[in-house]
Amino acid sequence: MVRDYEDLSDYDLDPEAEAELLSRQTECTFVWKSKAGWPTGVIMSYLFRDGRFWLTASSHRGRVPAVREDPRVSIVITSKGSGVREQRSVTYRGTCVVHDDQATKAWFYPALGLRRFPQNEEYRVGFVERLDSPRRVILEVIPGERLGYDGAKMHGAAGQA
Repeated sequence: MVRDYEDLSDYDLDPEAEAELLSRQTECTFVWKSKAGWPTGVIMSYLFRDGRFWLTASSHRGRVPAVREDPRVSIVITSKGSGVREQRSVTYRGTCVVHDDQATKAWFYPALGLRRFPQNEEYRVGFVERLDSPRRVILEVIPGERLGYDGAKMHGAAGQA
């Protein structure tokens, strides 16, 4: 029986559980360092493809010039609202590359639209059209260090499963 929650290292997210979380959740918290040096985060839709996270924002948003200056970022994903029953989360530290080329936009916009609105083709088509605006860029996050958490493991170890 677990006495306290000081050491959570036994409650890491297994690869299968992590893959399920990444496939079912559509939003993450994207965190970067502001011009003043403060950590700042926003909720964003994401696409996980080929081991990287892909997001989009208008280039006038503060996060875009910030990551161009300092590409170190974090992505935080929780199971909340995803349909995954257990409390799960994973955080990645990584580097961000800003893309503004048409080739990246051409595959990314439809892929994000399909991920966000798989059952509503009419809305999805409009969503993709609205994404394609003059100042929009694509953010590619290359994950590095990772920290996972599986609440089911913790609750089971504490006799609360």
